Amino acid sequence: MSSRRSARGWRALSLAVGAVLVSTAAHSAHSAESAAGSDRRAGAAALESTAVVSVDGCGAVGGLCSAPRRTLVLTGGTVLTGQPVTLGPEASGPVELALRTPGVLADVTVTDQRGRRLAGAPSADGTRWTSAAPLPAGARYTARLVVERTGTEGSGHLLARVEFRTEAAPAGERLTVAFGPEGGGTYGVGRPVTAELSHAVPAGASEARRAVEHGLVVRTEPQVEGAWYWVDSDTLHYRPRHYWPARTTVRVRSALEGARITDALHGGRSRPLTFTTGSRIEAVTDVSAHQMTVLRDGRVLRTLPVTTGKAGFRTRGGTKVVLGKEALVRMRGDSIGIARGSRDHYDLKVRWATRVTWSGEYLHAAPWSLDAQGSADVSHGCTGMSTEDAAWLFRTVREGDLVRVVNGYGEPMPTFGNGFGDWNLSWSAWLRGSALSARATDGHLPSPAAAVLRPAF
Repeated sequence: MSSRRSARGWRALSLAVGAVLVSTAAHSAHSAESAAGSDRRAGAAALESTAVVSVDGCGAVGGLCSAPRRTLVLTGGTVLTGQPVTLGPEASGPVELALRTPGVLADVTVTDQRGRRLAGAPSADGTRWTSAAPLPAGARYTARLVVERTGTEGSGHLLARVEFRTEAAPAGERLTVAFGPEGGGTYGVGRPVTAELSHAVPAGASEARRAVEHGLVVRTEPQVEGAWYWVDSDTLHYRPRHYWPARTTVRVRSALEGARITDALHGGRSRPLTFTTGSRIEAVTDVSAHQMTVLRDGRVLRTLPVTTGKAGFRTRGGTKVVLGKEALVRMRGDSIGIARGSRDHYDLKVRWATRVTWSGEYLHAAPWSLDAQGSADVSHGCTGMSTEDAAWLFRTVREGDLVRVVNGYGEPMPTFGNGFGDWNLSWSAWLRGSALSARATDGHLPSPAAAVLRPAF
């Protein structure tokens, strides 16, 4: 190698060293031939067994920062020693390993100091690898790379190891996340994942919101397409494009620990969540027919005569989600704004009540309206049925199951704030609530489907 080329290589190494070339495969025979030949042929062989790889703390997905690239020169037959690449606090995005010389990254395996594999994906052209989420502060990683080249004498491989680390997070506030549903367990296919942030992230802080979303990792078995939606400055909901498949395992975790959100805010440690879904249970109330059809996995279980909200108290239309069940609940008219003494006021103890809104809409036993069930709407907004039918429904459904009201006259179920009306938004409208997907529509990010489900370690 010429002294000029050597000087250029060592200047690049002075930025960040710590890459070790383990071996060369198909190039070894060519290198031996070069050693016995002319200086010109020796120089050509050395060039063919050299690869340049950069480590960037922003990552191709998102571009959340402007951290400088650290360049590594991997030279055949040379052992490089020194400190690992260090990504400073400005590197707030996913890490990217990029090949800057001809060839492709045929294989990339990145592990942390505990030997856990870091999730990530290659680019379409095979020249880059990007982690699935930002990296926590104060962590060390080892990347094992296979660089594949095709030359006049066929294909060859360079096997190399790159070490890098992230700086410790400075002192300051820590953002933690509380995921729901609480306690894990088994839920219906309509239950969205909720994420409550310990610190508000305003709508105008677009980079901080993208950093948060990158670090909220959802993994499912089977895999489905889904996305986060910012309900407000400290609450996000996650749902798939369609309902969760029956008997799905959903794992949620925060990869934000140590990650930079803003200059004054870094991610803290949060408890992960795992839950499963049961059968797909749907209770479909046809208001005009005065009946409810209950299905399990698409098969009709029962059709029940019901009564819904009368004029002035119409039952909300659209898709709702079971929030909970109460075997006995006291219902009072003044709790929904009906004054005491009014002819519409009521004060009743109600059995087998399945709640679908926080404001007090239930599916429940209404033995006082048996004559109207199946023929008229006489309730104050709830769906009433016989005591026997209400008890059966109470035993059949669970939190997260779907309740749909069709062919009615009431206002639509609100998307947020009174239960889970998440499914009343179209998928395109849902994606507009994601800081990542919203930017994707401006051409800055890949399609949402490419980054919605991020595998965990």
